[in-house]
Amino acid sequence: MVGGPAAADAVARAHQLPSLGVGLHLVLVDGFPLLPPAEIPGLVCASAAFDPNMARAAARFFFLPQIRRQLAREIRAQFEAFRATGLTLDHVNAHKHFHLHPTVARLVIEIGRDFGMKAVRVPSEPVRVLRRAFPREHSSVPIYSPWISGLGYRLRRAGLFVNDYTFGLAWSGNMVEMRLLKLIPHLPDGVSEIYLHPATKGSAAFAAAIPGYNYLEEFAALLSPSVRNRIAELGIRLVSYSDFATPLTKT
Repeated sequence: MVGGPAAADAVARAHQLPSLGVGLHLVLVDGFPLLPPAEIPGLVCASAAFDPNMARAAARFFFLPQIRRQLAREIRAQFEAFRATGLTLDHVNAHKHFHLHPTVARLVIEIGRDFGMKAVRVPSEPVRVLRRAFPREHSSVPIYSPWISGLGYRLRRAGLFVNDYTFGLAWSGNMVEMRLLKLIPHLPDGVSEIYLHPATKGSAAFAAAIPGYNYLEEFAALLSPSVRNRIAELGIRLVSYSDFATPLTKT
């Protein structure tokens, strides 16, 4: 999140970890834009934050040309801010998976060409795997499944690399050690992204924004020797998007 209050600190840490694959997490909802509100009045509300109503924002993105033009400017500004960090762009995704929206997806592909974008996350979590890994927990196909398939098709057609699967959506905020240890043996062939929200300490803001998220436990899971050993035992290779992708250039 290049416009986040801790972005500069995150960038400084990332520069100390050259093997870390860092992506651009576009924020178009539930946050604040990079551009001044006066430049994108159709994207923000009175508080200068993005419209918190995703359904209303999605409809405006699709039907209103002037809103699409403002959206394109904001997306480009966030790509430019990432480039200014000096980090290599490993992949792109969007907050709350808003890149599933066809207008956002199109703009990300078009604008990403100017910034050497290589890969984009597709949030595809197969229910059949979840049911094998967690047979006692209810799993259902998300209502936005058609948009997931459409996004994957569109990205591949544009020549971008996409992951095969993403895990951690059904239990977002609760990918603790126990859940990782149960999931890992059931990972399907291909490239899977495991999706977590780790933090080194909690806060009142975290708890108020998304209650029930186990940030500290997810952080501990990423450092767990048991998880690392299980990954090694199963011969799973840890990778970044850049290990597979080549930049998408303008033609």
